[in-house]
Amino acid sequence: MFTPPASLIVGFMSASTQLLIPSELFSPLISQKVLATAQTNRSPPQYPQWTDRTSGQWQWFSPDTWTIGFFPSTLYALDTRNKLCKKASAADKTLSGTDWVGLGRQWSAAEVPLQVKTGVGHDVGFLSFPFTDELAMNPSNQTAQTAVNNFAKALAARYSPIVGCTRSWDSSDPTDFQVIIDNMMNLEVLFASAALTGNDTLRQMAISHADKTMANHIRPDGSSYHVVDYNSNTGAVTRQRTSQGYADNSTWSRGQAWGIYGFANMYKNTQNVDYLHTAQRMAAYFMNNLPSDGVVPWDFNAPLSPPRPADSSAAMIAANGMLLLAQQELSLSPPDNMNGEYHTYAAIQLIRDMTALAWKPSWQSLLSNGTVNNPARNNLTGIVYGDYYFIRAGNELVNMGLTTC
Repeated sequence: MFTPPASLIVGFMSASTQLLIPSELFSPLISQKVLATAQTNRSPPQYPQWTDRTSGQWQWFSPDTWTIGFFPSTLYALDTRNKLCKKASAADKTLSGTDWVGLGRQWSAAEVPLQVKTGVGHDVGFLSFPFTDELAMNPSNQTAQTAVNNFAKALAARYSPIVGCTRSWDSSDPTDFQVIIDNMMNLEVLFASAALTGNDTLRQMAISHADKTMANHIRPDGSSYHVVDYNSNTGAVTRQRTSQGYADNSTWSRGQAWGIYGFANMYKNTQNVDYLHTAQRMAAYFMNNLPSDGVVPWDFNAPLSPPRPADSSAAMIAANGMLLLAQQELSLSPPDNMNGEYHTYAAIQLIRDMTALAWKPSWQSLLSNGTVNNPARNNLTGIVYGDYYFIRAGNELVNMGLTTC
């Protein structure tokens, strides 16, 4: 099990948490920018995914895109913030005066046809986000229940009992069964549907997928491969590689972040300590390989020359993963205060250092310096999921009693 440096624990426990948290995390600009995007009227519907690199203007895409769920979920996250931050909301008229739930429902409507036919493959879990948000608020909402169950059914259809995983990317070679670390995030829709229907098979699929990922994606030092190729006929691993990272043996930071969150969430859903320890190992690698300025690079092992781009989205995903991890550690009996305190500190450090670099008041996105796909030269942008996890992190810190709005 990962044991954090005692000096960091002492530093965190003796510091004022409020002073460590950047004020931008609760800026009125957040609600103002998100509302401006939500009021954009595009026919047929289109969704923001990333910005251009110079002026921070959103680039728009068709609904049949893996990121479509993040913007409506951002709207639900601002409804949560409004409820959490009553005193601050009174001063932030945009936050308190907007029907965020109504906008969330409006923006998730274009996802409903995707329950029948979608081109996003395994990423239906991400598409389910606004519907699980709705169910958390209104468990009897039939539209949301149907969406979650249909998306789970679509993901389950990609499961191979031979491989023990859900297929991520399709291949022209039917024997090539590709699984990416990102898919750890999609397992949540299987748990959500199992809770709604009592279908334990969905739960067992998620557990099998996580077990295989733990065995074949995670290296002994806690780093991760982006892609593992299996033989669909035998289940044997044929290759461990990258697609969006620097090299097959390097560690793509956003994949590492997905893994931290995904395994912490697996522990939350199963109480299997192997998942908790895997999340801890991955978090340790993430923090131990940060550069001195604390800015998360696109790939931890990419050369420094030419300068490697940052990835603000990886930082925010990892921060949320570490807050989730800390919550699990602090809920143990007895509580694991040392690791819980450390991962809370680590999350705040990631948020603080990346906000100092990436906060862009003049952009339509909240953050800049995101890397969508560096091999494709798509970097230094705002990214819709980076903004989503930025807002989520602030909400979680308030929920944990570590700050006020």
